[in-house]
Amino acid sequence: MSEAHNISEARESKDEVLYQVEKDIATITLNAPERMNTISGPMLDRLTELLVEADEDKNVRVIVLTGSGRAFCAGLNLQSATQGQGISSNSVGAGNIDLRNTPPTVLHQIDTPTICALNGGAAGYGMDLALGCDIRLMADTAKFAPAFCKRGVLPESGGTWYLPRLIGWSKAAEIIFTGRTLPAEECLALGLSSRTIPATDLMSETNKLAREIADNAPLAVQASKRMMRMGLNEPFTEHVHHVFLQLIPLFQSEDAKEGMMAFLEKRAPEFKGR
Repeated sequence: MSEAHNISEARESKDEVLYQVEKDIATITLNAPERMNTISGPMLDRLTELLVEADEDKNVRVIVLTGSGRAFCAGLNLQSATQGQGISSNSVGAGNIDLRNTPPTVLHQIDTPTICALNGGAAGYGMDLALGCDIRLMADTAKFAPAFCKRGVLPESGGTWYLPRLIGWSKAAEIIFTGRTLPAEECLALGLSSRTIPATDLMSETNKLAREIADNAPLAVQASKRMMRMGLNEPFTEHVHHVFLQLIPLFQSEDAKEGMMAFLEKRAPEFKGR
């Protein structure tokens, strides 16, 4: 592959995954609306880079993930997949799979809270990507389309792990095995989203929620997320022990002192992340 081709792909991925930080909220936007934000290889790499960049930025307290156009993400780019590229390539085998630096793994590991603003349909990989976020807000026109088994594959990027934990085995099995489409109201009833919002108000409501989270002590929010993640696979006694190990340094932080003083002085706290 030529150097010029690599440069062209890098430029394309930057155009197709946008990044903006306003105050302490980072917004990552999938930006290939002409193909309903289906994910290409360069987009996957760029999305990973931006998630890591936002998580490492001490000035970023919340990450918002959304899409442009009428879809959030219609899955992996099937045109490239049918041509033997990407995850379906013959070069990908059981012995050379490395998923450490892919968006689903990175999403699960980062401590910065994430909100998925589902502006439209999330199918296949797009649904798994949304499930990997901490909070999902759905436009009333949005929907989940877990059509994996209809395409001869399985939820490859976290769906088989998230769904049973979010809604229980029976409902998760029904959704995955049938692959039927779930409108926003059904997603809300199942607990797959926190809120259904008129499409015109989605981003304003998402930013309000992000602002509410960002105004809290970032070290405490991040520690809470870290403990929630660990608690998914820990017995209660070990988990409580790990929580107290997180609590000790938080008690000694400037933010904890500020939070307590603000409460006593009946004023809004000003947290610095220290």
